[in-house]
Amino acid sequence: MNIPSRLVIASRESALAMWQALHIQSRLQALYPQTVVEILGMTTTGDQMLDSPLSRIGGKGLFVKELEQALADGRADLAVHSMKDVPMHLPEGFTMAAIGEREDPHDAFVSNQYRRLEDLPGGSVVGTSSLRRQSQLQARFPALKIESLRGNLQTRLRKLDEGQYAAIILAAAGLKRLGLEARIAQLISTEHSIPAVGQGALGIEINASRHDLLQVLAPLNHAETASCVEAERGMSRALAGSCTVPLGAYAVRKGDQLVMQGFVASVDGSEILREQVSGSADEPEALGRALAQKLVEKGADRILAALPG
Repeated sequence: MNIPSRLVIASRESALAMWQALHIQSRLQALYPQTVVEILGMTTTGDQMLDSPLSRIGGKGLFVKELEQALADGRADLAVHSMKDVPMHLPEGFTMAAIGEREDPHDAFVSNQYRRLEDLPGGSVVGTSSLRRQSQLQARFPALKIESLRGNLQTRLRKLDEGQYAAIILAAAGLKRLGLEARIAQLISTEHSIPAVGQGALGIEINASRHDLLQVLAPLNHAETASCVEAERGMSRALAGSCTVPLGAYAVRKGDQLVMQGFVASVDGSEILREQVSGSADEPEALGRALAQKLVEKGADRILAALPG
């Protein structure tokens, strides 16, 4: 194996993204002590356009385009992403070289006044940027008022602390990675809030022509997480999933099987379809498509066709 003398990691500049890049940097330096591993920090379109919900301005791909351009230009060798931010179809010329071990996949209820979602009085304002979270929240608690919440993790917590929201919903993984686990009032069960596709997992993207990097990055791939994420993305792809679509999927490995639950909903949560499948961990993509098909048979296509945009 040809070990490069220098590797450059492209990353967003938010605290969480930099934590992720530094984590991969330290892993690579431990594996290849002779290699100089640098981080190229970048501000993406998604980081700049904070006035509108993601579903309105083009989706989560806004967080990865600039990083992919750095890969295409040769300014960076690899890019580190939260898998939940990676569009279901990578642009031609790029590939995911490794998926790291998953952190806690749950959604987290964060509030300074209330310990549980169930304690929120009717009319309370809850902040989230996710149609997936919004639809599941509204289905369970129709009296809550859901308002858009954008910005990096620290910005969202500041808005909560300023009293703009009674509570906010965040990914537990990000809070834990930044040492902010104490802010979590309640972990919401995956039955009540099915996670985003790939939530809690890190992906390492490279230019598809860089075959030399596949072997170098292979030790960073966590096979169990990778198969679960592949199954989840298979479901989302089959349903044309993006952040404009309220859907989620969560797979777990049990022996040589994957067990996966998924849902599709109307934005207001008035209609929500859930299904579960299990099958061989060796064919995750097929399992994801099978779950999508079960949801279609229940009426998912009708719900998706009625969504704006």
